[in-house]
Amino acid sequence: MNVAKSGYRVFSANSSVACTELAKKITERLGVELGKSVVFQESNRETRVDVKESVRGQTIFIIQTIPRDVNTAIMELLVMAYALKTSCAKNIIGVIPYFPYSKQCKMRKRGSIVCKLLASMLAKAGLTHIITMDLHQKEIQGFFSFPVDNLRASPFLIQYIQEEIPDYRNAIIVAKSPSAAKRAQSYAERLRLGLAVIHGEAQCSESDMADGRHSPPCVRNTTGHTGLELPLMMAKEKPPITVVGDVGGRIAIIVDDIIDDVGDFVAAAEILKERGAYKIYIMATHGLLSADAPRLIEESAIDEVVVTNTVPHEVQKLQCPKIKTVDVSMILAEAIRRIHNGESMAYLFRNITVDD
Repeated sequence: MNVAKSGYRVFSANSSVACTELAKKITERLGVELGKSVVFQESNRETRVDVKESVRGQTIFIIQTIPRDVNTAIMELLVMAYALKTSCAKNIIGVIPYFPYSKQCKMRKRGSIVCKLLASMLAKAGLTHIITMDLHQKEIQGFFSFPVDNLRASPFLIQYIQEEIPDYRNAIIVAKSPSAAKRAQSYAERLRLGLAVIHGEAQCSESDMADGRHSPPCVRNTTGHTGLELPLMMAKEKPPITVVGDVGGRIAIIVDDIIDDVGDFVAAAEILKERGAYKIYIMATHGLLSADAPRLIEESAIDEVVVTNTVPHEVQKLQCPKIKTVDVSMILAEAIRRIHNGESMAYLFRNITVDD
Protein backbone atom coordinates (compact mmCIF):
# COMPACT_ATOMS: atom_id res chain seq x y z
CA MET A 1 0.00 0.00 0.00
CA ASN A 2 1.24 3.49 -0.78
CA VAL A 3 1.58 5.12 2.62
CA ALA A 4 1.32 8.61 1.23
CA LYS A 5 -2.09 7.85 -0.27
CA SER A 6 -3.48 5.76 2.56
CA GLY A 7 -4.58 8.84 4.50
CA TYR A 8 -3.12 7.65 7.79
CA ARG A 9 0.19 6.94 9.46
CA VAL A 10 1.20 4.49 12.16
CA PHE A 11 3.91 5.55 14.60
CA SER A 12 5.60 3.89 17.54
CA ALA A 13 6.26 6.08 20.57
CA ASN A 14 8.66 3.63 22.23
CA SER A 15 12.37 4.38 22.58
CA SER A 16 13.08 0.72 23.42
CA VAL A 17 13.66 -1.62 20.47
CA ALA A 18 11.96 -4.54 22.26
CA CYS A 19 8.77 -2.49 22.58
CA THR A 20 8.51 -1.80 18.84
CA GLU A 21 8.03 -5.47 17.89
CA LEU A 22 4.23 -5.31 18.26
CA ALA A 23 4.11 -2.11 16.18
CA LYS A 24 6.07 -3.83 13.39
CA LYS A 25 3.70 -6.81 13.37
CA ILE A 26 0.68 -4.52 13.18
CA THR A 27 2.09 -2.47 10.28
CA GLU A 28 3.00 -5.66 8.40
CA ARG A 29 -0.60 -6.85 8.66
CA LEU A 30 -1.86 -3.44 7.51
CA GLY A 31 0.59 -3.32 4.60
CA VAL A 32 1.97 0.09 5.61
CA GLU A 33 5.33 1.33 6.78
CA LEU A 34 6.01 2.46 10.33
CA GLY A 35 6.10 6.26 10.50
CA LYS A 36 9.50 7.92 10.64
CA SER A 37 10.20 9.40 14.04
CA VAL A 38 12.89 9.41 16.70
CA VAL A 39 12.07 8.93 20.38
CA PHE A 40 14.93 9.10 22.84
CA GLN A 41 16.00 10.16 26.31
CA GLU A 42 18.34 13.12 26.82
CA SER A 43 21.31 12.77 29.14
CA ASN A 44 19.22 14.38 31.88
CA ARG A 45 16.44 11.77 31.26
CA GLU A 46 14.10 14.21 29.51
CA THR A 47 12.06 12.68 26.69
CA ARG A 48 12.50 14.08 23.20
CA VAL A 49 10.43 13.25 20.11
CA ASP A 50 11.24 14.25 16.52
CA VAL A 51 8.67 13.48 13.82
CA LYS A 52 10.55 13.07 10.54
CA GLU A 53 7.67 13.40 8.06
CA SER A 54 4.62 15.58 7.44
CA VAL A 55 1.42 14.56 9.23
CA ARG A 56 -0.69 17.58 8.34
CA GLY A 57 -4.34 16.60 7.86
CA GLN A 58 -3.58 12.92 8.47
CA THR A 59 -5.14 10.42 10.87
CA ILE A 60 -2.35 9.19 13.13
CA PHE A 61 -2.22 5.96 15.13
CA ILE A 62 0.37 5.83 17.93
CA ILE A 63 1.20 2.32 19.10
CA GLN A 64 2.59 2.34 22.63
CA THR A 65 3.43 -0.85 24.47
CA ILE A 66 4.26 -0.46 28.13
CA PRO A 67 7.59 -1.89 29.36
CA ARG A 68 8.78 -2.11 32.96
CA ASP A 69 9.66 1.59 32.94
CA VAL A 70 6.01 2.61 32.94
CA ASN A 71 6.42 6.31 33.62
CA THR A 72 8.94 6.79 30.80
CA ALA A 73 6.55 5.07 28.36
CA ILE A 74 3.70 7.35 29.46
CA MET A 75 5.85 10.43 28.96
CA GLU A 76 6.91 9.21 25.51
CA LEU A 77 3.26 8.80 24.53
CA LEU A 78 2.28 12.23 25.84
CA VAL A 79 5.17 14.02 24.11
CA MET A 80 4.56 12.14 20.84
CA ALA A 81 0.84 12.98 20.91
CA TYR A 82 1.52 16.65 21.60
CA ALA A 83 4.17 16.79 18.84
CA LEU A 84 1.65 15.40 16.35
CA LYS A 85 -1.05 17.77 17.59
CA THR A 86 1.18 20.80 17.06
CA SER A 87 2.10 19.41 13.62
CA CYS A 88 -1.59 19.73 12.61
CA ALA A 89 -2.53 16.05 12.55
CA LYS A 90 -6.25 15.65 11.95
CA ASN A 91 -6.92 12.81 14.43
CA ILE A 92 -4.55 11.20 16.92
CA ILE A 93 -5.55 7.71 18.04
CA GLY A 94 -3.60 5.91 20.73
CA VAL A 95 -3.21 2.12 20.45
CA ILE A 96 -2.35 1.15 24.03
CA PRO A 97 -2.86 -2.62 24.38
CA TYR A 98 -2.11 -2.57 28.11
CA PHE A 99 -3.39 0.59 29.77
CA PRO A 100 -1.06 1.49 32.65
CA TYR A 101 -2.25 2.43 36.14
CA SER A 102 -5.49 0.55 35.44
CA LYS A 103 -5.36 -1.07 38.88
CA GLN A 104 -5.47 2.40 40.45
CA CYS A 105 -9.01 3.05 39.27
CA LYS A 106 -10.67 3.19 42.70
CA MET A 107 -10.32 5.52 45.66
CA ARG A 108 -8.43 3.87 48.49
CA LYS A 109 -8.24 5.72 51.79
CA ARG A 110 -6.63 9.11 51.09
CA GLY A 111 -5.07 8.09 47.80
CA SER A 112 -6.17 9.14 44.34
CA ILE A 113 -7.68 7.65 41.20
CA VAL A 114 -4.51 7.81 39.10
CA CYS A 115 -6.18 6.16 36.12
CA LYS A 116 -8.55 9.13 35.81
CA LEU A 117 -5.57 11.52 35.98
CA LEU A 118 -3.85 9.67 33.15
CA ALA A 119 -7.01 9.77 31.04
CA SER A 120 -7.17 13.55 31.47
CA MET A 121 -3.49 13.93 30.57
CA LEU A 122 -3.91 11.94 27.35
CA ALA A 123 -6.87 14.08 26.31
CA LYS A 124 -4.94 17.27 27.06
CA ALA A 125 -1.95 16.02 25.03
CA GLY A 126 -4.16 15.68 21.96
CA LEU A 127 -5.45 12.11 21.75
CA THR A 128 -8.94 11.86 20.26
CA HIS A 129 -9.54 8.10 20.54
CA ILE A 130 -7.99 5.07 22.24
CA ILE A 131 -7.80 1.40 21.30
CA THR A 132 -6.90 -0.82 24.25
CA MET A 133 -7.41 -4.40 25.38
CA ASP A 134 -8.98 -5.95 28.47
CA LEU A 135 -9.10 -2.97 30.82
CA HIS A 136 -8.76 -4.06 34.44
CA GLN A 137 -12.23 -2.63 35.08
CA LYS A 138 -14.68 -1.91 32.27
CA GLU A 139 -15.80 1.26 34.06
CA ILE A 140 -12.43 2.89 33.25
CA GLN A 141 -13.90 3.81 29.85
CA GLY A 142 -16.00 6.41 31.67
CA PHE A 143 -12.84 8.31 32.70
CA PHE A 144 -12.27 9.47 29.12
CA SER A 145 -13.83 12.39 27.30
CA PHE A 146 -13.35 10.66 23.92
CA PRO A 147 -14.21 7.21 22.49
CA VAL A 148 -12.49 4.09 23.87
CA ASP A 149 -12.53 0.70 22.13
CA ASN A 150 -11.82 -1.98 24.72
CA LEU A 151 -10.94 -5.07 22.67
CA ARG A 152 -10.92 -8.60 24.13
CA ALA A 153 -8.17 -11.21 24.08
CA SER A 154 -10.46 -14.05 25.19
CA PRO A 155 -11.08 -15.44 21.64
CA PHE A 156 -7.31 -15.89 21.17
CA LEU A 157 -6.79 -17.49 24.58
CA ILE A 158 -9.78 -19.80 24.11
CA GLN A 159 -8.39 -20.83 20.72
CA TYR A 160 -5.05 -21.62 22.39
CA ILE A 161 -6.81 -23.81 24.95
CA GLN A 162 -8.64 -25.73 22.23
CA GLU A 163 -5.60 -26.21 19.99
CA GLU A 164 -2.62 -26.44 22.34
CA ILE A 165 -3.87 -28.12 25.52
CA PRO A 166 -4.22 -31.89 24.99
CA ASP A 167 -7.42 -33.36 26.41
CA TYR A 168 -8.78 -29.90 27.28
CA ARG A 169 -12.24 -31.48 27.56
CA ASN A 170 -11.02 -32.87 30.89
CA ALA A 171 -10.18 -29.37 32.12
CA ILE A 172 -11.91 -27.10 34.61
CA ILE A 173 -11.76 -23.29 34.59
CA VAL A 174 -10.60 -21.83 37.89
CA ALA A 175 -11.08 -18.34 39.36
CA LYS A 176 -8.29 -17.64 41.84
CA SER A 177 -10.62 -15.37 43.82
CA PRO A 178 -14.37 -14.65 43.95
CA SER A 179 -13.76 -11.33 42.19
CA ALA A 180 -12.48 -13.21 39.11
CA ALA A 181 -15.46 -15.59 39.01
CA LYS A 182 -17.38 -13.74 36.28
CA ARG A 183 -14.45 -13.86 33.86
CA ALA A 184 -13.86 -17.54 34.66
CA GLN A 185 -17.57 -18.29 34.17
CA SER A 186 -17.48 -16.69 30.72
CA TYR A 187 -14.55 -18.93 29.68
CA ALA A 188 -16.23 -22.01 31.16
CA GLU A 189 -19.49 -21.39 29.30
CA ARG A 190 -17.74 -20.88 25.96
CA LEU A 191 -15.63 -24.01 26.35
CA ARG A 192 -18.50 -26.03 27.86
CA LEU A 193 -16.36 -26.81 30.91
CA GLY A 194 -16.88 -26.83 34.66
CA LEU A 195 -16.06 -23.96 37.00
CA ALA A 196 -14.18 -23.83 40.31
CA VAL A 197 -13.51 -20.87 42.60
CA ILE A 198 -10.75 -20.52 45.18
CA HIS A 199 -12.12 -18.75 48.22
CA GLY A 200 -10.23 -17.43 51.24
CA GLU A 201 -6.86 -16.69 49.71
CA ALA A 202 -4.70 -13.89 51.09
CA GLN A 203 -5.96 -10.49 50.02
CA CYS A 204 -4.27 -7.11 50.05
CA SER A 205 -4.15 -5.68 53.54
CA GLU A 206 -6.09 -2.46 53.80
CA SER A 207 -5.97 -1.69 57.51
CA ASP A 208 -7.53 1.60 58.45
CA MET A 209 -6.33 1.56 62.05
CA ALA A 210 -3.47 4.03 61.61
CA ASP A 211 -4.95 6.62 59.27
CA GLY A 212 -7.18 8.42 61.74
CA ARG A 213 -10.51 7.08 60.47
CA HIS A 214 -11.19 5.27 63.74
CA SER A 215 -10.78 8.40 65.84
CA PRO A 216 -14.03 9.11 67.76
CA PRO A 217 -16.21 11.99 66.59
CA CYS A 218 -15.64 15.34 68.24
CA VAL A 219 -18.24 15.92 71.00
CA ARG A 220 -18.80 19.48 72.10
CA ASN A 221 -20.10 20.28 75.53
CA THR A 222 -23.47 21.64 74.44
CA THR A 223 -26.62 21.41 76.46
CA GLY A 224 -28.83 18.46 75.56
CA HIS A 225 -26.30 16.83 73.24
CA THR A 226 -25.03 13.43 74.38
CA GLY A 227 -22.66 12.75 71.48
CA LEU A 228 -22.85 10.85 68.22
CA GLU A 229 -23.19 7.08 68.47
CA LEU A 230 -22.57 5.19 65.22
CA PRO A 231 -23.15 1.46 64.77
CA LEU A 232 -19.93 -0.53 64.88
CA MET A 233 -18.90 -2.40 61.74
CA MET A 234 -17.77 -5.94 62.40
CA ALA A 235 -14.17 -6.49 61.26
CA LYS A 236 -13.57 -8.83 58.32
CA GLU A 237 -12.11 -12.23 59.10
CA LYS A 238 -10.49 -14.16 56.27
CA PRO A 239 -12.01 -17.63 56.01
CA PRO A 240 -9.81 -20.72 55.61
CA ILE A 241 -8.77 -21.43 52.04
CA THR A 242 -11.25 -23.63 50.19
CA VAL A 243 -11.83 -24.69 46.61
CA VAL A 244 -15.46 -24.54 45.55
CA GLY A 245 -15.69 -27.19 42.84
CA ASP A 246 -14.10 -30.56 42.12
CA VAL A 247 -10.64 -30.35 40.51
CA GLY A 248 -9.52 -33.90 41.29
CA GLY A 249 -8.04 -35.66 38.26
CA ARG A 250 -8.63 -32.58 36.07
CA ILE A 251 -6.58 -30.02 34.19
CA ALA A 252 -6.92 -26.71 36.06
CA ILE A 253 -6.91 -23.54 33.93
CA ILE A 254 -6.70 -20.31 35.95
CA VAL A 255 -7.86 -17.23 33.99
CA ASP A 256 -7.26 -13.57 34.78
CA ASP A 257 -6.59 -10.28 33.01
CA ILE A 258 -3.17 -9.41 34.49
CA ILE A 259 -0.34 -11.56 35.84
CA ASP A 260 2.24 -9.40 37.56
CA ASP A 261 3.17 -10.45 41.08
CA VAL A 262 2.78 -14.20 40.72
CA GLY A 263 2.60 -15.01 44.46
CA ASP A 264 -1.19 -15.49 44.39
CA PHE A 265 -0.99 -17.70 41.29
CA VAL A 266 1.75 -19.87 42.78
CA ALA A 267 -0.27 -20.28 46.00
CA ALA A 268 -3.38 -21.15 43.98
CA ALA A 269 -1.43 -23.75 41.99
CA GLU A 270 -0.24 -25.43 45.19
CA ILE A 271 -3.80 -25.61 46.52
CA LEU A 272 -5.08 -27.08 43.25
CA LYS A 273 -2.30 -29.69 43.26
CA GLU A 274 -3.27 -30.67 46.81
CA ARG A 275 -6.89 -31.04 45.64
CA GLY A 276 -5.86 -33.46 42.89
CA ALA A 277 -5.38 -31.36 39.72
CA TYR A 278 -2.68 -33.02 37.61
CA LYS A 279 -1.86 -30.08 35.31
CA ILE A 280 -2.14 -26.36 35.93
CA TYR A 281 -2.26 -23.65 33.27
CA ILE A 282 -2.53 -19.88 33.74
CA MET A 283 -4.14 -17.77 31.01
CA ALA A 284 -3.86 -13.98 31.19
CA THR A 285 -4.05 -11.10 28.74
CA HIS A 286 -1.25 -8.92 30.11
CA GLY A 287 1.95 -10.63 31.22
CA LEU A 288 3.76 -7.98 33.24
CA LEU A 289 5.75 -10.64 35.12
CA SER A 290 7.65 -8.21 37.34
CA ALA A 291 10.51 -8.83 39.75
CA ASP A 292 11.23 -12.55 40.34
CA ALA A 293 8.12 -13.78 38.53
CA PRO A 294 9.99 -16.00 35.99
CA ARG A 295 11.97 -17.75 38.74
CA LEU A 296 8.91 -18.27 40.93
CA ILE A 297 6.95 -19.71 38.01
CA GLU A 298 9.80 -22.05 37.08
CA GLU A 299 10.03 -23.36 40.66
CA SER A 300 6.26 -23.68 41.14
CA ALA A 301 3.67 -26.35 40.38
CA ILE A 302 2.47 -24.32 37.38
CA ASP A 303 2.93 -26.19 34.10
CA GLU A 304 2.45 -23.31 31.69
CA VAL A 305 1.73 -19.57 31.69
CA VAL A 306 0.06 -18.24 28.53
CA VAL A 307 -0.06 -14.48 27.93
CA THR A 308 -0.52 -12.22 24.91
CA ASN A 309 2.07 -9.86 23.45
CA THR A 310 0.37 -6.68 24.70
CA VAL A 311 3.41 -6.26 26.96
CA PRO A 312 6.98 -7.17 25.88
CA HIS A 313 8.28 -10.13 27.91
CA GLU A 314 11.00 -11.74 25.79
CA VAL A 315 13.53 -11.51 28.61
CA GLN A 316 11.17 -13.32 30.99
CA LYS A 317 10.64 -16.08 28.39
CA LEU A 318 14.39 -16.67 28.25
CA GLN A 319 14.42 -17.03 32.04
CA CYS A 320 11.39 -19.35 32.15
CA PRO A 321 10.48 -21.70 29.27
CA LYS A 322 7.03 -22.24 30.83
CA ILE A 323 5.93 -18.81 29.54
CA LYS A 324 4.16 -18.93 26.15
CA THR A 325 2.92 -16.06 23.98
CA VAL A 326 -0.24 -15.57 21.92
CA ASP A 327 -0.10 -12.93 19.19
CA VAL A 328 -2.98 -10.41 19.19
CA SER A 329 -1.61 -8.08 16.49
CA MET A 330 -4.35 -9.33 14.13
CA ILE A 331 -7.24 -7.79 16.06
CA LEU A 332 -5.33 -4.55 16.73
CA ALA A 333 -4.54 -4.17 13.02
CA GLU A 334 -8.17 -4.86 12.10
CA ALA A 335 -9.35 -2.26 14.63
CA ILE A 336 -7.04 0.34 13.07
CA ARG A 337 -8.27 -0.50 9.56
CA ARG A 338 -11.95 -0.30 10.55
CA ILE A 339 -11.58 2.99 12.41
CA HIS A 340 -9.74 4.60 9.51
CA ASN A 341 -12.32 3.38 6.97
CA GLY A 342 -15.25 4.39 9.16
CA GLU A 343 -16.49 0.79 9.42
CA SER A 344 -18.41 -0.65 12.33
CA MET A 345 -16.40 -2.19 15.18
CA ALA A 346 -19.25 -4.56 16.05
CA TYR A 347 -17.61 -7.46 14.18
CA LEU A 348 -14.69 -7.40 16.63
CA PHE A 349 -17.12 -7.75 19.55
CA ARG A 350 -19.33 -10.50 18.16
CA ASN A 351 -20.37 -13.00 20.83
CA ILE A 352 -18.51 -10.89 23.42
CA THR A 353 -20.24 -10.35 26.76
CA VAL A 354 -19.69 -7.76 29.46
CA ASP A 355 -17.91 -10.33 31.63
CA ASP A 356 -15.26 -11.22 29.01
